[in-house]
Amino acid sequence: MDVDFGGADDILFERSGHAGIVTLNRPAALNAVNHRMVRALTRALAAWEADAAVRLVVIRAEGRAFSAGGDILDIYEAGRAGDPPFDFFADEYRLNAAIARFPKPYVALINGIVMGGGVGVSFHGSHRVMTGNAVFAMPEVGIGFFPDVGGSHFLSRLPGGFGLYLALTGNRIRHGDACAFGLATHSVPADDLPALLRRLCETGDADASLAVDARAVAAETEDAVMDAIARHFAHDTLDGVLGSLAADGGEWANAMHATLMARSPTSLRVTFRQIRTGATLTMDDCMRMEFRILSRMLVGHDFYEGIRAAIIDKKSTPHWRPAALDAVAQADVDAYFAPPAGGDLSLQ
Repeated sequence: MDVDFGGADDILFERSGHAGIVTLNRPAALNAVNHRMVRALTRALAAWEADAAVRLVVIRAEGRAFSAGGDILDIYEAGRAGDPPFDFFADEYRLNAAIARFPKPYVALINGIVMGGGVGVSFHGSHRVMTGNAVFAMPEVGIGFFPDVGGSHFLSRLPGGFGLYLALTGNRIRHGDACAFGLATHSVPADDLPALLRRLCETGDADASLAVDARAVAAETEDAVMDAIARHFAHDTLDGVLGSLAADGGEWANAMHATLMARSPTSLRVTFRQIRTGATLTMDDCMRMEFRILSRMLVGHDFYEGIRAAIIDKKSTPHWRPAALDAVAQADVDAYFAPPAGGDLSLQ
């Protein structure tokens, strides 16, 4: 039974058996999350939380991507027009927090790319199912931004410096690494997803349904690289990380150092502090912190410059301001973590 929560064709909702089913339905845009989708999913979760007949929620997607992130072209155009979309991010962050506290099983079926805003609507749920086609990344530093949508909460809790590594480099991982570090809770073959969905709807029991279909998978990243990540990304400062990579001299370390040095200096320093701070915060407090950072990023230079270079002008070289890490003062970083003029984000 289809249900209308105001998402038009961008996001679809239906009731089937014991499940409320959400389908991201913008395959031509790689299911980029927009404001209409955020608002509709928020309404659906509120309704299904109160509906005793809905025992679990399933979120899936049409096409070859689960969701490549937020709709950054909309964000770019609004910001350049002098109307930064604060309301979109506020509603998105409230949704991320609502998913994290949702009292019923929330099962994300992730087949294809999942990044940024797509991570925000999937990885805070109780069951995070990835197929062999899934690719995870939080690549925001590459466009002068930061790993938001709760990145400060889940990345900061990964062992062995792995979360900081993902946050600062923006590198991609697949289902084996995601399962090994607890980002994903299960791996299921892509061909088994239709049967899994039917079982979820029929039984309303996420754990029992996944016990039938889940498969053990090995991590993709070699032990030597895992050891290098743990060694280099365990330092207490960003300069310590960079110095460690530079002193190593090996091919992998040199590549990681070059990757970081191409990023926005401001984004690197803010992201390093964000991830380190997030390890001590609740999910709600992480979202408030991220809104503080966001409030500064949306009126700054590097986010829009990063989008221009990567998306508008297609792989051109971004011109960061400031262009060097040494030019980013501690006071500049502190300002990103100060309460915004309009006050902290309300999560209710």
